[in-house]
Amino acid sequence: MSRNAQGGGRVPSIRPVERLKRTPVVPGGPAPDGPAAGGKKPRRPGRTGWRRLIPTWRMTLLGLAASLLLGVGLFALGVALVKVPDAHAAATAQSNTWLYADGSVITRTGQLNRQNVGLDKVSPAAQHAALAAEDRNFYHEGAVNVQGLVRAALNTAKGEGTQGGSTITQQYVKNTYLSQKQSITRKVKELFIAIKVDATESKDDVLSGYLNTSYYGRGAYGIQAAAQAYFGVDASALNSAQGAYLATLLNAPGAYDVATATPAGKQNAVNRWNYVMDGMVKEGWLSADERARTSFPDVKDPQPSLGLSGQSGYLVDAATQYLTSTGAIGETELAKGGYTIKLSIDPTRQQALQDAVQAQLHDTLNPDKRKKDAAAQAGAASVDPKTGAVVALYGGVDYLKHFVDNATRRDYQAGSTFKAIALAAAFENNAKTQDGRTVTPHTIYDGTSGRKVRGGKGTPYAPPNEGDKSYGQISLQQATDWSVNSAFAQLAQDTGLQKVKDTAVALGLPGNTPGLDPVPSIPLGAATPSVLDMAGVYATLDNGGKQITPWLVQSVDHEGEAVQLPAPKTTQAISADTANQVTSMLQGVVSDPGGTGWRAKALGRPVAGKTGTTDDQKSVWFVGYTPELVTSVALFGQDPGNGSQVSLSGVGGIDGAAGGQYPAQIWTGYMKAALKGRPVSDFPTPSDGGDSGATDVPTAPSAPSTPSTTPSTSTATGGANSGGTTTPPSGGSGNDSSNGGSASDGSNPGGATTAPTAPPTTQPTAQPTTTPTGRPTSRPTPTAPPTTAPTTQPTAQPTGTSGNLSGAATGQ
Repeated sequence: MSRNAQGGGRVPSIRPVERLKRTPVVPGGPAPDGPAAGGKKPRRPGRTGWRRLIPTWRMTLLGLAASLLLGVGLFALGVALVKVPDAHAAATAQSNTWLYADGSVITRTGQLNRQNVGLDKVSPAAQHAALAAEDRNFYHEGAVNVQGLVRAALNTAKGEGTQGGSTITQQYVKNTYLSQKQSITRKVKELFIAIKVDATESKDDVLSGYLNTSYYGRGAYGIQAAAQAYFGVDASALNSAQGAYLATLLNAPGAYDVATATPAGKQNAVNRWNYVMDGMVKEGWLSADERARTSFPDVKDPQPSLGLSGQSGYLVDAATQYLTSTGAIGETELAKGGYTIKLSIDPTRQQALQDAVQAQLHDTLNPDKRKKDAAAQAGAASVDPKTGAVVALYGGVDYLKHFVDNATRRDYQAGSTFKAIALAAAFENNAKTQDGRTVTPHTIYDGTSGRKVRGGKGTPYAPPNEGDKSYGQISLQQATDWSVNSAFAQLAQDTGLQKVKDTAVALGLPGNTPGLDPVPSIPLGAATPSVLDMAGVYATLDNGGKQITPWLVQSVDHEGEAVQLPAPKTTQAISADTANQVTSMLQGVVSDPGGTGWRAKALGRPVAGKTGTTDDQKSVWFVGYTPELVTSVALFGQDPGNGSQVSLSGVGGIDGAAGGQYPAQIWTGYMKAALKGRPVSDFPTPSDGGDSGATDVPTAPSAPSTPSTTPSTSTATGGANSGGTTTPPSGGSGNDSSNGGSASDGSNPGGATTAPTAPPTTQPTAQPTTTPTGRPTSRPTPTAPPTTAPTTQPTAQPTGTSGNLSGAATGQ
């Protein structure tokens, strides 16, 4: 009996314990399956290779949390440490000092025009307009619009320019406490101060401060000063249209001033005004019916500041335009003051230019006796061709009497001064005539007035010459000397109209110059560049084809710290040989006794230049240069009452007007003084040596015997030297009433011509020293004059325009 039996129970049998089967461990082999020794779970294999560089999700989460806490801490610390500065001290504008190149003072500007008013003194319409323009959610958002900042940053990163993302609170802080400098440090301070201001000031107080510190242009700080400057009313009386315009100015004060802006600037201002007005409707601040009845407001003409009389105001305006257009200094920042600006203007040459205009023009005018004399407005610019520095500038009779700067305005046609550009385009592009001849100074063109241009599309272009005078078969050199429209219209077509425009831009004309279009009238000067623009173009010709955009500011200092200015860039616009060839041809305009610019020969130095007289004689020009200096002079006809463009005919008692008269005389008087005591130098010789060579005649002649509106391709013989080979018909050059001679020489304008065997040697016996009273009385006579003269004139001459050429310049 077992032991359990003694206890009365059955004892179960005990099964032997099974031993765990283990996989033998092989040194260096794989780990055994199953739990590790001691019953612990085996360790996860460590990551190798590039996977070790990627943080785990735990590490990532921990890093984000730490960064967030650190950011919040730093932000709180920034808010605590950044203090709101004294608004009154920081917002006070200082004066700017403007200097000549030698350091002498031109003037000082910056007298503060500000009158703070409470928000209750600003009309609700003007308040709503500012909100619609700058921050429509102002009353419903915090100090910072994060979404706007992110959008602005993304747009800037994508290359769409600097984008605004600031709330009105931020702009108020920037205007009142900080500078306009674009930097990360300034932006961070702006954010912190804006948050503090938003927490301590009411929305009405911030809006009031913003409207009182914003710059509106015309020296006006604050909406009260702006309301008076632009509309002559108090801010409380501003209506919705006026308020929307002032809100428009907040975006670009100078560019959107419709009284002085370019046509493009005016259109941009109107577009912005419409945006503001539509925003007011969208926000419920203006009814749709009232919006429909509201038109763009009438804006007062600007009233110049005192202390800018004479030429000082023009110089300050031109320099301001240069600084702001190049991005060197923002307009608002410059208006705050504290700058010392040294210009490139030479005070001696500046005075010489003023004296020349006074002696050659104003001393000869008598508006009380001749009302027409009051319409004459002179503008001039003188440029160093080697550096691009503007050394003298004449903007008008007096900045306080005539606000528009005649040296930089772009609203009068350039006339035949543009023909120099057409020459450069032809030579640079190896232009060929319609019958395949390469264009040279010796190429023969048909100078018949009203001749239809060959090779064009659409309505034939047939410009008349001045006075409908015809010249027959003449060389391109002669056409240049005498400024023959019909020849240059064909030259531009032979070259390619787009190539003429492209050459103009390469030489220095702004691509957006009004009227600079590739149309048949382009060589006759339908475009409206400024006097300064044309000086820059001719400076490129004078500088061996190297283009340097004229610059006006030599240095800028702000409270002891130099401001970086854009370095003038030099580009090879055309080849040196092209530039020298054009210069050689333009010398004929002056050296040819029959040339339109013969009065400039009195300078007594090598001179190249071109006259220009535009449609209805509304503007007359002379742009000329020596190897040392380029000067552009123009006379504009402007009605003193309404500012409209009017003819200059009758000014000074002279019947007619031309670039070879007043402009050439002013140019000569100034250049004599500006170059006095300077060594005389010669222009570079072109590759052909400047020799006129053989005349390049058409290959398929057919000679009508009388002037015709159809092209003439008659063969002509003789040279093409600048002294003149074919004498213009009665009345002189036909494109400038200032040429040398008026007697008929019997030339045959429609058919073949016989050139003299030698250049004429006769010069006018005396150069005029006072106001011209008419044309010179003599003209050189060729030694072998043509034997026939035209017996009839065309019965009808084209007007010089075609369907797409309305308003084209006559190009004299």
